[in-house]
Amino acid sequence: MIFFYYVLATLLYLLALPILIYLRFKPKYHDSIPARFFLKNNSRFAEEGVWFHACSFGEVRSLSPFIEKIEPSSVRISVITQTGFREASKYPLAQVRYLPFEIFLPFWIRKQKVLIVMEAELWPLLFIVAKAKGMKTVLLNARISDNSYASYVRFAWLYRWIFNSIDLIFAQSTEDEQRLKTLGAKVVQVCGNIKAFSRYEVSHVYPKQPHKRVVVLASTHEGEEELILSHLTLLPNDQLIVVPRHPERFAKVSKLLSAYADKVGKSFMCLSGHTTLDADIILCDKMGELINLYAIADVVFLGGSFVDGIGGHNPLEPAFFGTKLISGEFVFNQKVLFDAVTNAFTCKAEEIKNVFDSIETYPKSTIVHHGDIEPLLEQILGK
Repeated sequence: MIFFYYVLATLLYLLALPILIYLRFKPKYHDSIPARFFLKNNSRFAEEGVWFHACSFGEVRSLSPFIEKIEPSSVRISVITQTGFREASKYPLAQVRYLPFEIFLPFWIRKQKVLIVMEAELWPLLFIVAKAKGMKTVLLNARISDNSYASYVRFAWLYRWIFNSIDLIFAQSTEDEQRLKTLGAKVVQVCGNIKAFSRYEVSHVYPKQPHKRVVVLASTHEGEEELILSHLTLLPNDQLIVVPRHPERFAKVSKLLSAYADKVGKSFMCLSGHTTLDADIILCDKMGELINLYAIADVVFLGGSFVDGIGGHNPLEPAFFGTKLISGEFVFNQKVLFDAVTNAFTCKAEEIKNVFDSIETYPKSTIVHHGDIEPLLEQILGK
């Protein structure tokens, strides 16, 4: 089966070459595609380290409690996205690479002590090659959402094949545990969502203007800014800060907010190039600022939840700072995290106005508990 899979992956690679060459010139993929698909500046890891693989920015950040407890020079981190690469590069002694496309993995992978893969990064050859080279293989923070379970079942034969090369799986919930076992996973333990282990620290302190109520639209996706703003009536003392989820949308959202500011008679600015918040409506067009903005926020609308298909984002971050937290109804990918937060209010889009107008009567959100990382880390590293 490995042979046929490898041949199929090679044919797919050859067919996709024109598209990859085209995408390589887009800023979003400027570094990742040459590294992943052509191995440009993407040398192999040194041997016998602790290898973490995560897709993107958020997953890399959620690994920080684990990475910080490991000898820095032994840390290896592979990623898929450029934002993930930049976040991983913050660990000064860690070796950081883009994960190559699967056909390169048999030649690229060197033996490590353990491979720890985040969530749904189920690349078959990643686990198969790692196992063949003598590594312990771990799937961490595993989950299967309601929306995706049917697709997993349809390809159950493929996942059984993959799970044969995974030694230990840590699931987010008992429901995830049962679904994983149905698909052929063998050793599965429930540990909750590892983001519950995280602590959040600001990297820049924004002075908060006196008598201002700071309203943050966080991690918004296509269509959400218009949807929320159409149901929102800002008070004269409200300062609105919008933080789109994806950097490639900054220019589009800037035009939207500029027009909205003109319409409601408020000032507008982009945060890039500034260190203070000096306008009524602000676009955060800088990466890594969301935690800093949560620290001064009074009200947070958590995006990825007002339009169906995304499944919500992490509510622990705004709850950590005691904000008044409003989310949309579509949070199927974050059920475990929302269970760990009290006073996180979810509503439909048409209910936004009523909720926001009465938000001062709502209590602040808080985190129910933090997990204990030490026993989990001991199992992963085999201590």
